[in-house]
Amino acid sequence: MAAATVSGIHLHDLPESILTNIFLLVSDVRSRNAMALACRRWRSLERATRTSLDLRGHVRAPFLLPTCFPAVAHLDLSLLSPWGHHPFLHHQQPPQHYHHHHLLSEQAALVAARLAQAFPCVSSLAIYARDPSVLAALAPLWPDLRAARLVRWHQRPANLPLGGDLAPLLAACPGLAALDLSQFYCWTEDVPQALQDHPTAASSLVHLDLLCPASTEGFGSSELAAIAGACPKLTHLLAPCVFNPRCIEFVSNHTLLTLAIGCPRLALLHLVDPATLSSARIDSEAKEAAAITGRGLEGLFAGLPQLEDLALDICHNVRDAGPSLEALSHKCPKIKSLKLGQFHGVCKGAWLHLDGVAVCGRLESLCIKKSADLSDSSLVTIARGCSRLSKLEIHGCNKVTEMGIRKLSSMLRFTLVDIAISGCQLLDATGSLRAVEPIRDRVERLHIDCIWANPELDQLPQTPEKTTDDSDVDQVDEETPDGSRNKKCRYSDGTHDDIENRCFWFRTWTRLRCLSLWIPAGEVLTPLGDAGLESCPQLEDICIKVEGDCRMCPRPRQRVFGLSFLARYPRLAKMKLDCGEAFGYALTAPTGHMDLSLWERFYLHGIGDLGLYELDYWPPQDKEVNQRSLSLPATGLIQGCLSLRKLFIHGTTHEHFMRFFLGMPGLRDVQLREDYYPAPENDMSTEMRVDSCSRFEETLNSRLIPD
Repeated sequence: MAAATVSGIHLHDLPESILTNIFLLVSDVRSRNAMALACRRWRSLERATRTSLDLRGHVRAPFLLPTCFPAVAHLDLSLLSPWGHHPFLHHQQPPQHYHHHHLLSEQAALVAARLAQAFPCVSSLAIYARDPSVLAALAPLWPDLRAARLVRWHQRPANLPLGGDLAPLLAACPGLAALDLSQFYCWTEDVPQALQDHPTAASSLVHLDLLCPASTEGFGSSELAAIAGACPKLTHLLAPCVFNPRCIEFVSNHTLLTLAIGCPRLALLHLVDPATLSSARIDSEAKEAAAITGRGLEGLFAGLPQLEDLALDICHNVRDAGPSLEALSHKCPKIKSLKLGQFHGVCKGAWLHLDGVAVCGRLESLCIKKSADLSDSSLVTIARGCSRLSKLEIHGCNKVTEMGIRKLSSMLRFTLVDIAISGCQLLDATGSLRAVEPIRDRVERLHIDCIWANPELDQLPQTPEKTTDDSDVDQVDEETPDGSRNKKCRYSDGTHDDIENRCFWFRTWTRLRCLSLWIPAGEVLTPLGDAGLESCPQLEDICIKVEGDCRMCPRPRQRVFGLSFLARYPRLAKMKLDCGEAFGYALTAPTGHMDLSLWERFYLHGIGDLGLYELDYWPPQDKEVNQRSLSLPATGLIQGCLSLRKLFIHGTTHEHFMRFFLGMPGLRDVQLREDYYPAPENDMSTEMRVDSCSRFEETLNSRLIPD
């Protein structure tokens, strides 16, 4: 190295082939952009070696398409602006006469030809396909396409034959290996029909993802059998299914056996009830038994020896599942990830020997949802048997307590880095954080429910009654390491008078990078510090989901939600604030209630105190009119977050509201996404329209933005 420095050899002097390999190893987009600014040679090398590109601009004319990325293999056109409209045209207005229609057709053909010339090596494509004409124009450009991801949240076009949405793609790309429809709304009848009409493309499919949250109906028994018969080479299959035995064509043991016979190469299989795909939490317990039994599960496992990832979220009770899960370990030796929903008898943990899922010793990821008999002893047995677990999710298991989670985390201290605890009646936020205390210095991803007052815990006999003269302060008893109990303020503003108690709760989560929180509508965020998340020096990404009926909530006892509390996390750069499942009055509210604009002011107050780089925001909605719109108070509060570079609003708003964001000096990427079903077919006259988005983007991009 010293000789190289003396002789004046520089990195720039390396041969072209070595520099090319170095550039290929860099995947971060901003790093590659910074490298391209070094010199002209580096810029040409970076452009020539980039293999993935997401186009975010508006294709107004063919000359605006970049032509310096000849090696791009993955091309994402699903984010073109205005989001959700035709990717080729400047506006989405119906032609008034033949000449206008002819001009639009010529422009679409010109843009399509330009895309094929600019990106000749595309093998993976993502596109917002609002109607089949989009795929009809794009798919023939790349007949050797290997992977496709379709996006659509608008309603299915009327008078379209079954399978018509997918026909242009399957006809033009017979070698397609991966098809992702997880964000594409269509009828369940469309998929089997399209696959049967194009057997060449269907027989080449290896990955098929059909888990679209907008679909309220799952695939029936015959439809699932048709998919399995048309795609014998499938190794990855994800599909919503009808498990309700009261419905016609429900999935039964026979269906599982048919699937195993038709697709014996499956390594990943996710079969879930459509209700579980909704972002809203479902707290109801199933009372009916599923048509799937242990015998059917054992037959499925015997027919899929290559299975590595299995998810069965059924929403109906599967009784005595322990013996079949033991068979899973023997018949599928490669199993590493398992998700079970509404399974009972997963692990009894009654004796010293391992039983049920604990026999699957190779598991690295385990999710158990709504298992009524899962207990603390079950968790200890699972920890003994599944010593490789790095990810664990416990949801809706009402017999699990803090002691069981704590023992499990102690036994898995050297492997467990991702843990989620939600919907458990005996675990509030403080109890959940105490339970994962043994892995506090190792956990990297964490999800908890922000439940500050747990009625189930308050009714426990060992909890003393509250004795205080201050009616405005709600106190609970917390247990200290020596076994004594101290009074602790449940709703506090971050300052505590009891120094000893504060020192006990001040803990540092040294490796925590991603934090996910669920909180009921009307509750506040500020008790999070007292619960145990006071210090997270490495926290970079936080996701906050608010859910509930704001119409039934009284005015909060505190005026603000408490986003300012998050300013104590120095590296926090990315936030997802999802209020999409918090619904209320869109315009005016009765006396004593708050409308959505006031709720947005409540939730967004203090966001300007955070040094965020990226913000994803789902405004609350009025379900009666399908309105999810950004209000004026929310716009003003987001404008105060001056450090933002990326802003994604999952809804719509007014054009003059969006112009507030032009005062943010570093903002360079803004997009409105109506990614909920049904997306508005025609934008309201007072909301953002195609031309409005175009004017805003032109003004935004014409500014001098510091990099």
